[in-house]
Amino acid sequence: MIHMVKLCVGVSSIEELESYRDERAHWWDADYGEDVHVHRTRMMPKRAAEMEGKASIYWVISGVIGCRQPILRLAPYADEEGKTYCDIIMSPELVRTVPYPKRPFQGWRYLRPQDAPPDLGANDDAGSEVIARELARLGLL
Repeated sequence: MIHMVKLCVGVSSIEELESYRDERAHWWDADYGEDVHVHRTRMMPKRAAEMEGKASIYWVISGVIGCRQPILRLAPYADEEGKTYCDIIMSPELVRTVPYPKRPFQGWRYLRPQDAPPDLGANDDAGSEVIARELARLGLL
């Protein structure tokens, strides 16, 4: 299994990403007839078979990996001009992770499971995300 990490361009918080979940699929006319979140990217991953139904996309928001979404499947898409894309079809559930700093990059990158930040526990104190984000910003996490 291999994960994907991608910059969440134009989004400044996890809450803002949550508000876009339902809208994005319709922006691209990518209605898959189910309750999913769709993100369209230019290239189909060569390691797609290692991702579908097993991996997650880790979102970098304001320089920090802060959440992930399970990848259900990857679907090819071609526009009217024949340009090909990849629709990343994800669970609508956003899973918050321990904040992990990530420098900007273009496109997406593979992320090995051992390098992925752990999920924040369901029973964590409400302030733990704020503390973890500050520790990550200081380079202590």
